[in-house]
Amino acid sequence: MTRLRALVVCPGRGSYGRAQLGSLPDGDPIVAALDRYRAGLGRPAVSELDRAPEYAPQLHVAGEHASLLTFACTAVDLAAIARDRIDVVGATGNSMGWYSALYAAGALDLDGAARLIETLGHYQAGNVIGGQLMYPVADEQWRRAPALAAALDAALDRPGVHVSIRLGGTIVLGATAAGMAHARRMLLPIERGGMRYPVELPLHSAFHTPLMAPTSERALRDLADLPIRPPAITLIGGDGVVHRPWASPAALLAYTLGPQIVEPFDFERAIATALGELGPDVVVLPGPGDSLGSAIAQVLIARGWRGLRDRAGFLAMQASERPIVLAMQRPEQRARVVAAATTS
Repeated sequence: MTRLRALVVCPGRGSYGRAQLGSLPDGDPIVAALDRYRAGLGRPAVSELDRAPEYAPQLHVAGEHASLLTFACTAVDLAAIARDRIDVVGATGNSMGWYSALYAAGALDLDGAARLIETLGHYQAGNVIGGQLMYPVADEQWRRAPALAAALDAALDRPGVHVSIRLGGTIVLGATAAGMAHARRMLLPIERGGMRYPVELPLHSAFHTPLMAPTSERALRDLADLPIRPPAITLIGGDGVVHRPWASPAALLAYTLGPQIVEPFDFERAIATALGELGPDVVVLPGPGDSLGSAIAQVLIARGWRGLRDRAGFLAMQASERPIVLAMQRPEQRARVVAAATTS
Protein backbone atom coordinates (compact mmCIF):
# COMPACT_ATOMS: atom_id res chain seq x y z
CA MET A 1 0.00 0.00 0.00
CA THR A 2 1.31 3.47 -0.93
CA ARG A 3 1.27 5.71 2.11
CA LEU A 4 -0.34 9.14 1.89
CA ARG A 5 2.04 11.99 2.73
CA ALA A 6 0.24 14.00 5.39
CA LEU A 7 0.50 17.39 7.01
CA VAL A 8 -0.91 17.22 10.55
CA VAL A 9 -2.65 20.41 11.71
CA CYS A 10 -3.46 20.62 15.43
CA PRO A 11 -6.43 22.60 16.78
CA GLY A 12 -6.47 25.44 19.28
CA ARG A 13 -8.13 25.22 22.68
CA GLY A 14 -11.44 26.67 21.52
CA SER A 15 -12.06 23.48 19.52
CA TYR A 16 -13.37 21.43 22.46
CA GLY A 17 -17.10 22.13 22.58
CA ARG A 18 -20.35 20.62 23.73
CA ALA A 19 -20.25 17.95 20.99
CA GLN A 20 -16.86 16.69 22.20
CA LEU A 21 -18.00 15.94 25.76
CA GLY A 22 -17.29 12.29 26.55
CA SER A 23 -14.90 11.79 23.64
CA LEU A 24 -11.81 10.60 25.55
CA PRO A 25 -11.51 6.79 25.55
CA ASP A 26 -11.58 4.91 28.85
CA GLY A 27 -8.30 3.33 29.87
CA ASP A 28 -6.19 5.23 27.35
CA PRO A 29 -2.55 5.46 28.54
CA ILE A 30 -2.13 9.03 27.28
CA VAL A 31 -5.22 10.19 29.15
CA ALA A 32 -4.08 8.32 32.28
CA ALA A 33 -0.67 10.02 32.14
CA LEU A 34 -2.25 13.47 31.78
CA ASP A 35 -4.64 12.69 34.64
CA ARG A 36 -1.68 11.81 36.87
CA TYR A 37 0.03 15.05 35.90
CA ARG A 38 -3.01 17.13 36.82
CA ALA A 39 -3.51 15.17 40.04
CA GLY A 40 0.04 16.05 41.06
CA LEU A 41 -0.92 19.71 40.71
CA GLY A 42 -4.16 19.29 42.65
CA ARG A 43 -6.31 20.05 39.60
CA PRO A 44 -9.27 18.18 38.06
CA ALA A 45 -8.32 15.30 35.78
CA VAL A 46 -8.89 15.76 32.05
CA SER A 47 -10.98 12.56 32.08
CA GLU A 48 -13.13 14.04 34.86
CA LEU A 49 -13.70 17.19 32.80
CA ASP A 50 -14.52 15.11 29.72
CA ARG A 51 -16.99 12.90 31.64
CA ALA A 52 -18.86 15.78 33.27
CA PRO A 53 -22.66 15.26 33.15
CA GLU A 54 -23.07 18.43 31.09
CA TYR A 55 -20.97 20.95 29.22
CA ALA A 56 -20.33 24.01 31.38
CA PRO A 57 -18.68 26.94 29.55
CA GLN A 58 -17.20 28.41 32.74
CA LEU A 59 -15.44 25.09 33.27
CA HIS A 60 -14.80 23.66 29.82
CA VAL A 61 -13.90 26.95 28.09
CA ALA A 62 -11.63 28.36 30.82
CA GLY A 63 -8.00 28.25 29.69
CA GLU A 64 -6.80 26.52 32.84
CA HIS A 65 -8.97 23.51 31.98
CA ALA A 66 -9.62 23.71 28.23
CA SER A 67 -5.95 23.77 27.24
CA LEU A 68 -4.87 20.36 28.49
CA LEU A 69 -8.30 18.88 27.73
CA THR A 70 -7.92 19.94 24.11
CA PHE A 71 -4.38 18.56 23.98
CA ALA A 72 -5.54 15.23 25.43
CA CYS A 73 -8.00 14.77 22.56
CA THR A 74 -5.35 15.72 20.02
CA ALA A 75 -2.70 13.42 21.50
CA VAL A 76 -5.07 10.45 21.56
CA ASP A 77 -5.89 11.00 17.89
CA LEU A 78 -2.22 11.38 16.95
CA ALA A 79 -1.52 8.00 18.51
CA ALA A 80 -4.34 6.44 16.47
CA ILE A 81 -2.90 7.43 13.07
CA ALA A 82 -2.04 4.29 11.13
CA ARG A 83 1.57 4.79 10.10
CA ASP A 84 1.35 2.01 7.51
CA ARG A 85 -1.09 4.14 5.50
CA ILE A 86 -0.19 7.70 6.61
CA ASP A 87 3.32 9.16 6.36
CA VAL A 88 3.31 12.29 8.54
CA VAL A 89 5.79 14.64 6.85
CA GLY A 90 5.04 17.86 8.73
CA ALA A 91 3.07 19.46 11.54
CA THR A 92 1.65 22.83 12.43
CA GLY A 93 -1.30 24.09 14.45
CA ASN A 94 -3.50 27.03 15.20
CA SER A 95 -2.63 29.11 18.26
CA MET A 96 -2.38 26.65 21.18
CA GLY A 97 -2.25 23.98 18.49
CA TRP A 98 1.38 25.00 17.98
CA TYR A 99 2.19 23.42 21.35
CA SER A 100 0.44 20.22 20.25
CA ALA A 101 2.39 20.38 16.97
CA LEU A 102 5.65 20.42 18.95
CA TYR A 103 4.50 17.14 20.48
CA ALA A 104 3.30 15.74 17.15
CA ALA A 105 6.71 16.46 15.63
CA GLY A 106 8.62 14.92 18.54
CA ALA A 107 10.14 18.21 19.71
CA LEU A 108 8.47 17.63 23.10
CA ASP A 109 7.59 14.37 24.81
CA LEU A 110 4.22 13.95 26.54
CA ASP A 111 5.47 15.27 29.89
CA GLY A 112 7.10 18.30 28.29
CA ALA A 113 4.04 19.14 26.21
CA ALA A 114 1.78 18.77 29.25
CA ARG A 115 3.97 21.10 31.27
CA LEU A 116 4.07 23.74 28.53
CA ILE A 117 0.32 23.65 27.89
CA GLU A 118 -0.71 23.44 31.54
CA THR A 119 1.61 26.27 32.55
CA LEU A 120 0.39 28.72 29.92
CA GLY A 121 -3.22 27.62 30.35
CA HIS A 122 -3.14 28.10 34.11
CA TYR A 123 -1.73 31.60 33.72
CA GLN A 124 -5.26 32.47 32.55
CA ALA A 125 -6.97 31.39 35.78
CA GLY A 126 -8.65 34.57 37.00
CA ASN A 127 -6.33 36.56 34.75
CA VAL A 128 -7.94 36.96 31.32
CA ILE A 129 -6.13 39.82 29.56
CA GLY A 130 -8.22 41.79 27.06
CA GLY A 131 -10.25 39.65 24.69
CA GLN A 132 -10.60 38.22 21.20
CA LEU A 133 -13.15 38.82 18.44
CA MET A 134 -13.64 36.68 15.32
CA TYR A 135 -14.72 38.26 12.04
CA PRO A 136 -14.95 36.80 8.52
CA VAL A 137 -13.28 38.52 5.56
CA ALA A 138 -14.57 35.93 3.05
CA ASP A 139 -17.99 35.55 1.47
CA GLU A 140 -20.24 32.51 1.71
CA GLN A 141 -18.29 30.81 -1.08
CA TRP A 142 -15.09 31.38 0.95
CA ARG A 143 -13.68 33.97 -1.43
CA ARG A 144 -12.28 37.30 -0.29
CA ALA A 145 -14.94 39.92 0.47
CA PRO A 146 -13.56 43.49 0.06
CA ALA A 147 -16.37 45.16 2.06
CA LEU A 148 -15.74 42.94 5.08
CA ALA A 149 -11.99 43.48 4.80
CA ALA A 150 -12.57 47.26 4.76
CA ALA A 151 -14.66 47.03 7.95
CA LEU A 152 -11.83 45.08 9.56
CA ASP A 153 -9.32 47.76 8.56
CA ALA A 154 -11.54 50.37 10.23
CA ALA A 155 -11.64 48.29 13.42
CA LEU A 156 -7.85 48.07 13.44
CA ASP A 157 -7.44 51.83 13.05
CA ARG A 158 -7.18 52.41 16.79
CA PRO A 159 -4.56 51.77 19.48
CA GLY A 160 -5.30 48.69 21.53
CA VAL A 161 -6.73 46.66 18.63
CA HIS A 162 -4.43 44.10 17.00
CA VAL A 163 -4.58 41.21 14.58
CA SER A 164 -4.28 38.11 16.76
CA ILE A 165 -4.76 35.22 14.28
CA ARG A 166 -5.04 35.18 10.50
CA LEU A 167 -7.30 32.16 10.18
CA GLY A 168 -7.87 31.81 6.45
CA GLY A 169 -11.06 33.71 5.64
CA THR A 170 -11.50 34.75 9.26
CA ILE A 171 -9.47 37.21 11.28
CA VAL A 172 -9.24 37.03 15.05
CA LEU A 173 -8.64 40.37 16.74
CA GLY A 174 -7.04 40.77 20.15
CA ALA A 175 -7.82 43.96 22.02
CA THR A 176 -8.19 45.84 25.25
CA ALA A 177 -11.72 46.38 26.61
CA ALA A 178 -11.88 49.79 24.91
CA GLY A 179 -10.49 48.29 21.72
CA MET A 180 -13.11 45.53 21.76
CA ALA A 181 -15.89 48.13 22.04
CA HIS A 182 -14.42 50.12 19.12
CA ALA A 183 -14.11 46.99 16.97
CA ARG A 184 -17.74 46.04 17.58
CA ARG A 185 -18.81 49.51 16.39
CA MET A 186 -16.72 49.29 13.21
CA LEU A 187 -17.39 45.70 12.14
CA LEU A 188 -20.47 45.23 9.96
CA PRO A 189 -22.82 42.77 11.73
CA ILE A 190 -23.43 39.72 9.54
CA GLU A 191 -24.98 36.26 9.95
CA ARG A 192 -23.05 33.27 8.69
CA GLY A 193 -23.64 29.59 9.37
CA GLY A 194 -26.08 30.32 12.18
CA MET A 195 -23.63 32.66 13.93
CA ARG A 196 -23.79 36.42 14.22
CA TYR A 197 -20.46 38.19 13.73
CA PRO A 198 -18.39 39.68 15.21
CA VAL A 199 -18.13 36.80 17.71
CA GLU A 200 -16.38 37.31 21.01
CA LEU A 201 -14.43 34.25 22.17
CA PRO A 202 -15.38 33.74 25.83
CA LEU A 203 -12.65 33.61 28.46
CA HIS A 204 -9.91 34.15 25.85
CA SER A 205 -7.04 36.54 26.48
CA ALA A 206 -5.65 38.64 23.63
CA PHE A 207 -3.01 36.06 22.75
CA HIS A 208 -0.60 36.75 19.89
CA THR A 209 -0.66 40.50 20.59
CA PRO A 210 1.61 42.91 22.50
CA LEU A 211 -0.90 42.83 25.37
CA MET A 212 0.54 39.43 26.31
CA ALA A 213 4.10 40.67 26.90
CA PRO A 214 3.91 40.00 30.68
CA THR A 215 2.76 36.43 29.95
CA SER A 216 5.70 35.89 27.60
CA GLU A 217 8.16 37.26 30.16
CA ARG A 218 6.73 34.98 32.84
CA ALA A 219 6.85 31.92 30.56
CA LEU A 220 10.46 32.62 29.58
CA ARG A 221 11.34 32.45 33.29
CA ASP A 222 9.14 29.51 34.29
CA LEU A 223 9.85 27.31 31.26
CA ALA A 224 13.48 28.12 30.56
CA ASP A 225 14.40 24.49 31.28
CA LEU A 226 11.64 22.92 29.14
CA PRO A 227 13.23 19.78 27.61
CA ILE A 228 12.72 20.67 23.95
CA ARG A 229 14.70 18.88 21.24
CA PRO A 230 15.06 18.96 17.44
CA PRO A 231 11.82 17.82 15.76
CA ALA A 232 11.68 14.43 14.07
CA ILE A 233 9.60 15.91 11.23
CA THR A 234 9.27 19.38 9.76
CA LEU A 235 7.46 21.99 11.86
CA ILE A 236 5.96 25.20 10.49
CA GLY A 237 5.35 28.05 12.93
CA GLY A 238 2.72 30.76 13.02
CA ASP A 239 5.28 33.08 11.44
CA GLY A 240 5.71 30.77 8.45
CA VAL A 241 9.21 29.76 9.52
CA VAL A 242 10.13 26.18 8.61
CA HIS A 243 11.87 24.17 11.35
CA ARG A 244 13.55 21.11 9.83
CA PRO A 245 14.60 18.04 11.84
CA TRP A 246 17.98 19.65 12.50
CA ALA A 247 16.38 22.82 13.90
CA SER A 248 17.88 24.42 16.98
CA PRO A 249 15.91 23.54 20.15
CA ALA A 250 16.89 26.92 21.60
CA ALA A 251 15.38 28.71 18.60
CA LEU A 252 12.17 26.67 18.87
CA LEU A 253 11.81 27.48 22.56
CA ALA A 254 12.58 31.16 22.01
CA TYR A 255 9.87 31.40 19.35
CA THR A 256 7.34 29.40 21.38
CA LEU A 257 7.67 31.56 24.51
CA GLY A 258 8.39 34.84 22.73
CA PRO A 259 7.03 35.90 19.32
CA GLN A 260 4.42 33.14 19.26
CA ILE A 261 2.76 34.74 22.30
CA VAL A 262 3.08 38.44 21.47
CA GLU A 263 2.97 38.58 17.64
CA PRO A 264 0.16 37.66 15.22
CA PHE A 265 -0.24 33.95 14.58
CA ASP A 266 -0.47 33.71 10.80
CA PHE A 267 -2.18 30.36 10.38
CA GLU A 268 -2.82 31.14 6.72
CA ARG A 269 0.88 31.64 6.09
CA ALA A 270 1.76 28.49 8.04
CA ILE A 271 -0.60 26.36 5.91
CA ALA A 272 0.49 27.95 2.63
CA THR A 273 4.15 27.47 3.55
CA ALA A 274 3.60 23.86 4.56
CA LEU A 275 1.78 23.06 1.32
CA GLY A 276 4.52 24.68 -0.74
CA GLU A 277 7.44 23.18 1.17
CA LEU A 278 6.09 19.68 1.74
CA GLY A 279 3.53 19.06 -1.00
CA PRO A 280 1.39 16.70 1.11
CA ASP A 281 -1.27 14.47 -0.36
CA VAL A 282 -3.65 15.23 2.50
CA VAL A 283 -4.06 17.45 5.53
CA VAL A 284 -4.98 15.46 8.65
CA LEU A 285 -6.91 17.21 11.44
CA PRO A 286 -6.74 15.44 14.81
CA GLY A 287 -9.55 16.30 17.23
CA PRO A 288 -11.21 17.82 19.07
CA GLY A 289 -13.62 19.17 16.50
CA ASP A 290 -12.98 19.84 12.85
CA SER A 291 -13.41 23.61 12.80
CA LEU A 292 -10.08 24.16 11.05
CA GLY A 293 -11.40 22.46 7.91
CA SER A 294 -13.07 25.60 6.58
CA ALA A 295 -10.08 27.79 7.43
CA ILE A 296 -7.76 25.44 5.54
CA ALA A 297 -10.22 25.32 2.62
CA GLN A 298 -10.18 29.12 2.45
CA VAL A 299 -6.37 29.11 2.27
CA LEU A 300 -6.52 26.53 -0.54
CA ILE A 301 -9.14 28.54 -2.43
CA ALA A 302 -7.16 31.78 -2.12
CA ARG A 303 -4.20 30.04 -3.74
CA GLY A 304 -6.05 27.98 -6.31
CA TRP A 305 -4.71 24.71 -4.85
CA ARG A 306 -5.52 21.89 -7.30
CA GLY A 307 -7.66 24.37 -9.20
CA LEU A 308 -9.96 25.22 -6.28
CA ARG A 309 -11.91 28.45 -6.75
CA ASP A 310 -14.75 28.36 -4.20
CA ARG A 311 -16.52 26.48 -1.41
CA ALA A 312 -18.53 24.36 -3.83
CA GLY A 313 -15.34 23.17 -5.49
CA PHE A 314 -13.81 22.27 -2.15
CA LEU A 315 -16.86 20.29 -1.07
CA ALA A 316 -16.83 18.45 -4.40
CA MET A 317 -13.17 17.56 -3.87
CA GLN A 318 -13.95 16.35 -0.35
CA ALA A 319 -16.65 14.05 -1.76
CA SER A 320 -14.28 12.61 -4.37
CA GLU A 321 -11.84 9.73 -4.11
CA ARG A 322 -9.05 12.23 -3.34
CA PRO A 323 -10.20 14.50 -0.48
CA ILE A 324 -7.55 16.99 0.61
CA VAL A 325 -8.66 17.34 4.27
CA LEU A 326 -9.24 14.36 6.56
CA ALA A 327 -10.80 15.38 9.87
CA MET A 328 -10.45 12.64 12.48
CA GLN A 329 -13.66 13.72 14.23
CA ARG A 330 -15.66 12.74 11.13
CA PRO A 331 -16.10 8.94 11.07
CA GLU A 332 -15.95 8.57 7.29
CA GLN A 333 -12.73 10.60 7.11
CA ARG A 334 -11.24 9.05 10.25
CA ALA A 335 -11.54 5.62 8.62
CA ARG A 336 -8.98 6.72 6.02
CA VAL A 337 -6.45 7.66 8.70
CA VAL A 338 -6.60 5.07 11.48
CA ALA A 339 -6.26 1.31 11.71
CA ALA A 340 -9.53 -0.60 11.30
CA ALA A 341 -9.65 -1.59 14.98
CA THR A 342 -9.61 2.07 16.15
CA THR A 343 -12.15 3.63 13.80
CA SER A 344 -14.98 3.67 16.35
